[in-house]
Amino acid sequence: MPEINLIAAKKQMIEQQLVSRGILDEGVLRAMSSVPRERFVDKAMERHAYEDGPLPIGKGQTISQPYVVALMTEALDLTGNEKILEVGTGSGYQTAILAELAHTVYTVERLESLLERAKKILKELGYTNVLYKIFNGSLGWNENAPYDGIIVTAGAPGIPEPLIEQLVEGGRLIIPIGNRFGQELIKIKKTGGRLRERTLGSVKFVSLIGEHGWSD
Repeated sequence: MPEINLIAAKKQMIEQQLVSRGILDEGVLRAMSSVPRERFVDKAMERHAYEDGPLPIGKGQTISQPYVVALMTEALDLTGNEKILEVGTGSGYQTAILAELAHTVYTVERLESLLERAKKILKELGYTNVLYKIFNGSLGWNENAPYDGIIVTAGAPGIPEPLIEQLVEGGRLIIPIGNRFGQELIKIKKTGGRLRERTLGSVKFVSLIGEHGWSD
């Protein structure tokens, strides 16, 4: 099997999967260029790390398609001073992208084995601005609220009320809403106590499990 040039594959990802589809935020593109996506997949899957699609990471979970990671990150409108809550650590790749762009990332994962693996990789890569918790993500992480932004990397049947409560005035929530077979990616901005929603496109995520998500 021919050797894959990961540097060239990453460059191609940036140009053909992101920029060509409208991802123009320089910070997001810089973060996607900087983070080694291959570190967050199994060794056998490394050659596919920069392909245009999700990849399995075990436990029925996936690492999201690069474009979706970039789209969700760009929608948070990060400037570098934010406190961000990530619901669903998964592989840790989205966590790393957020850690490149935000002041602090609080990440919650219900599967301990995934969280520990992600934590190990993120620490090896030198990220010191990430805090971790094994918890029901549909409840958020109230102890450290409020957050400037919340990103949910699993599909929910509706908007979890605790996440809205944990969002600052002017904060952004990015979440896939729909059924277990497909969702619409929604950007919600909390303004004057009201929610302003905008649809970013159709997506397909694993299910958000928990009190304010789906039953297991």
